[in-house]
Amino acid sequence: MRQTVIWTISLPPQMAEKAEALAKLENRSRSELIREALRQYVALREWEQMQVKASLKAHNLGITDESKVERIIDEMREGQ
Repeated sequence: MRQTVIWTISLPPQMAEKAEALAKLENRSRSELIREALRQYVALREWEQMQVKASLKAHNLGITDESKVERIIDEMREGQ
């Protein structure tokens, strides 16, 4: 059974050229370059969503101190 799913994507020529040059510079395949970019994008979006949830929770609890908000984020991470 295949362990990957094949996608076909379209890129503007300039972006494709930059991606190709970067992949070559880093000795990666285009697929690996795109996988890494997507991993980083997903991690960033998950972090942003966690921040929104923590800020909303802090607001609902009347917490305005940033260090307390960071503690809430740490607690939420541990609970996942």
